Amino acid sequence: MWLIAINPTSGQGRGATMGTKVAGFCSSRGIDYEIVTGVNAHSLSTSLKEKISRDQILIDGIIAVGGDGLAHLILQSAVPANIPIAFIPGGTGNDFVRTLGWSLDEIAAYLQRVFETNPVNIDLGLVDGEWFAAVLSSGFDAIVNERANILKWPKGPMRYNAAIALELPKFKPVHYEIELDDQLISTQAMLIAIGNGSSYGGGMKVCPDASIQDGLFDVMILRPVSIPEFIRVFPKVYSGKHIHHPEVDVYRSKRVRIEADTVAYADGERIGQLPISAECVMGALSTWIP
Repeated sequence: MWLIAINPTSGQGRGATMGTKVAGFCSSRGIDYEIVTGVNAHSLSTSLKEKISRDQILIDGIIAVGGDGLAHLILQSAVPANIPIAFIPGGTGNDFVRTLGWSLDEIAAYLQRVFETNPVNIDLGLVDGEWFAAVLSSGFDAIVNERANILKWPKGPMRYNAAIALELPKFKPVHYEIELDDQLISTQAMLIAIGNGSSYGGGMKVCPDASIQDGLFDVMILRPVSIPEFIRVFPKVYSGKHIHHPEVDVYRSKRVRIEADTVAYADGERIGQLPISAECVMGALSTWIP
């Protein structure tokens, strides 16, 4: 039996639309499935945990239909149970689906592969006991996330851009103590991104060369730049070319500890106040890639 976990509120209704398509695909091919849903991602996660606890040995896999927040929540219950997960892009950003390499629009080929082939193992991040799939970050983008989460308007991706406009004029770099596998770094920084995957924020390739099968994080550090320079360089994050800026350094490390007076987010979800310790766990997740 397959579980189709649908967050109907994600992506301003995109989750419900994509969920209907997934269920229709399964029905047309006689695939045994059960829909798990809720009024929001958190209530869905609670229902899913109960289902896994009760019927774990009967579950062939989970098809998560929603955004990165839903993916993050499902990881917490499915990974310890060693249940494969497919991620259908039903959210606003869908950065983990981007990292995996699947289309954000055409899902038939993806589902065909899920039901006809075995999954492969890819890496996940583990931060203080919590799994994450794409990017763990601290600094300016975490502050932007804090603001975006309380904004009532605008909706969708523009809410993140509005939060940038509100927070950038008053943002101050933070002093970080960073411990990697083989070195200690003490620096002022505007942003630190620890990438298992390559992108966040709806396609910002903050760690463009990160691999989900090498057992290592890409750690991107942006040291202080002026606000005009930040505005000039910021668009390059969508192509990944920002890493060539002289104030950007990228390291590779299996383990990362960061300490500072600020907060961290992973997959768009609040992790909490620093310090935090993260490890790249090789082969932790079973899923499908093109």
